[in-house]
Amino acid sequence: MTDLHDARLTIDLDAVAANFAALKARAGDQELAPAVKADAYGLGAARVADRLWAEGARSFYVARLAEGVALRAALGDRAAAIYVLDGATPGAGDALEGADLIPVLNSLPQIEAWNAQARSGRLKAALHLDTGMNRLGLRPEELKVLLGATDRLKRLDLDLVISHLACADVPDHPMNARQRERFAEAVALLPDARKSFANSAGLFLGEAYRFDQARPGISLYGGGPEGRPHPEIRAVATVEAPILQVRVVPRGETVGYGATWTAPETTRIAIVGAGYADGVPRASPPNGEVWFDGARRPMRGRISMDLMAIDVTDCDAARPGAMVELLGPNLPVDDAAAAANATAYELLTHIAPRARRIYR
Repeated sequence: MTDLHDARLTIDLDAVAANFAALKARAGDQELAPAVKADAYGLGAARVADRLWAEGARSFYVARLAEGVALRAALGDRAAAIYVLDGATPGAGDALEGADLIPVLNSLPQIEAWNAQARSGRLKAALHLDTGMNRLGLRPEELKVLLGATDRLKRLDLDLVISHLACADVPDHPMNARQRERFAEAVALLPDARKSFANSAGLFLGEAYRFDQARPGISLYGGGPEGRPHPEIRAVATVEAPILQVRVVPRGETVGYGATWTAPETTRIAIVGAGYADGVPRASPPNGEVWFDGARRPMRGRISMDLMAIDVTDCDAARPGAMVELLGPNLPVDDAAAAANATAYELLTHIAPRARRIYR
């Protein structure tokens, strides 16, 4: 049973499409291959990918094998290229091949395993090169080993070579240019493969960072490329929750667990039906805000599991049942994240399943 006054998450698919178009304008001739991992950053990979396909996307990135299998099923017979960033993990070969997924091979053992999987013909693969992030991917010395023993690739159709920027959200960070130089040097040894380098932030670094394909993620879903709102990027997710009660707190009394906030004067407080179990970061106060009745209203006291308190002094519209915007067009995800010392990625992926989903 769904209570119409539960917290709700509205996903604006038109805004996803608009963000895709804005990023495409930045991409030039590059293909845009959206990252829809983590259920499209918590917003629903099936619905988001369906809309992005309609906007012209033909390649998608997921992190896990299970995400790739689910996305293939959701897209049906559409000939999408689905890349799995985890690569050919142990025991995953049959499932990858069965769902026509393309593993992003991250190590020499993964390359050997996928080559061995290609028993009855050639299999597509992407190759991940580490250009300084020291996360996944082949280091330069491992690439030299690979190129010195190309029989490891003899049954593979090397579709793409990728790397990942570590500091693209800081445009003048020296790591960006250093990684680009390393990537350009490495891919020169693989001239027949397409190249993919830029993420959302990388698309804003300029033409030098353009290769054949970019892999935008957070900016498709409303996050700015530098961790703050950007005029070209529209809000996609709107999270709202109802006021359950309005009360007057006398001067000198406290609100919430731990008595962390004391009313400096008589204050009107609205208790909202959302808390950290709905994805509101517990660390949001004292800087956290919501949007209600045309203005930002400060949070007061600690966030509880199911409840939060906001200051609605001098706000006549506050009453039980009225909906408060916790995230959305009036309160961008980057602003809400900054208040909680978090990131837009965390806020979006932490929106809880009990928030009712609405697509428009």
